[in-house]
Order: sequence, then structure tokens, then C-alpha cells
Amino acid sequence: MLVEGKSYALELASANIDLSGEWKYKVGCRMEPLPPSILVHHKPSGMYNAMIAPLRGCALRGVLWYQGEANARAPENYGKLFRELIASWRRHFGDAKLPFLFVQLPNYDTTLEDLPPGNWALVREAQLQTLQVPHTAMAVAIDVGEANDLHPQNKRDVALRLFLAARRLVFGEPVAAQGPLYARMERENGALKVFFTGVEGGLRAKGGELKWFEVCGADGVFHPARAGIQGEAVRVWSESVPDPRGVRYAWHDNPEGANLYNAKGLPASPFRARLAEDTGPA
Repeated sequence: MLVEGKSYALELASANIDLSGEWKYKVGCRMEPLPPSILVHHKPSGMYNAMIAPLRGCALRGVLWYQGEANARAPENYGKLFRELIASWRRHFGDAKLPFLFVQLPNYDTTLEDLPPGNWALVREAQLQTLQVPHTAMAVAIDVGEANDLHPQNKRDVALRLFLAARRLVFGEPVAAQGPLYARMERENGALKVFFTGVEGGLRAKGGELKWFEVCGADGVFHPARAGIQGEAVRVWSESVPDPRGVRYAWHDNPEGANLYNAKGLPASPFRARLAEDTGPA
């Protein structure tokens, strides 16, 4: 599939042949369209019965799962469906602790799919919350997507992050396998100080100042904020919000340039949070 705006070239050992510009073609033959057919993945339970159920009796060491785009039109249902899927597969294979490793949705310009803004962010939040299910792990991909491609090309970094997660969760190796995850926050002189797990040697702002942090006051309206690393925490503030009550990071469908990492080079997951005592608008 050719995607407008992407670079196309033949990359050889000794040369790089640019394929941009006008293409010419010649029709070799014609074929009448095939008659309509019933596709298994368009039917309820079709993919499960065709591809998962026949594996009953096989011993699995774990599951790698990359999905979520198809549920972005109803993100409010994704968390419940995903947890039930994990539970049902564990019952199906007779292993209540079957490791389940999944990939959080990458960044993407969802206007190309005519989706309401924020739907992908909501799916990512549901995926993040799924880490509460025991024996699960998540590879963050917020930095490897492509705004104009639903299927980004950088599969290598996704695979490496799943590999690290498998080494830790499945094989019990003491390796760093997760980027920073939101843990808690506290007020600090007109700012919010945000603490994380998964700091693994400290926090890093890749390529300059931290981006994509926002804060809100009691009205729940978020404003762009400045942010700076303080040890294993991030201090976030905005002159537009003198009394901040909430914070969010990379809370957009396509937050290109989100750059909070740990010292091991693993990216932070997008998140949103409010102060525990705050009961204002979400």
C-alpha cells in the first residue's frame, strides 16, 4: 500500500534510488471483480473459532498482542473487553497465570480515519489500566508511530520492547523492561510534582525540553505546561493555571515528539491524573 507523504526508494548497499515522482504503468490483463464473499473476521466469534479454539491443548508460554485500532470507535468498552479476553484465553488454555504481553497504540493522525479526537488516547488509557491484571506487561509505542500510516514501519523497537517484557515477566530476568509509569503527584508551590515507577536509572528528556505536558485547574480545562525533571519526578506548571489540580502527558492521538524516557531508553506511557482530594470536572 502506498501512503501519501512517505518516502519511497530502493535502498541498496551501494546506492539509493529515489522512487518519488510520476509513475507509469501498462495494463497487462483485466479480471472481473470477484463475487461478494463472507470473511471470517467479519462474523461474531469468527476469528476466535477459526484461529484460537483449534489451539486448545497446546502448551503456550505466553501471548503477544497488538491490537486496539478496531475498537477506537467505542473506546469506553475496550478495557472491559480486553480484560475479559485475557481471562477467557487463560481459561481456554488452562493456565490462570498465562503471561499476556501487549502493545499500547502508537501515535497516529486519527483524522485520517474520521475518528473523534481523543479516542485513541482513551484506548491507550484502557490498555495502561490493564496492567492491573496480574501477569501482564505492556510495550509503549508512542514514539514509533507515523502520523500518516495506520501500520507504522518501525516494528523493530516494538519487538525489542516486547522482548524485554518477556525476559522479565516470562523468564524472570532482572532486566529493565518498562518505561516510566505514573504513580502519584503532589502540590508544590503552584506546580504539580509527578512521580513515576519504572524510572530505571533516572528520567530523561530526549532531545531537549519535555513536551506534551498539560495541567488543569478546578474547571478541568487543560493548558500547555512547562515541565522539568527533578530526580525521579517531573515538576509541571503553567502561568495560565496558578492552582493546578490535574496533569496529563501525551494525551492526544498523535503527540509526535513526546520525549519522556528513563535512562534505559524506554518511553513513558501517556497518562492523565487528578489530585486525590480534587472532585472537580474530569
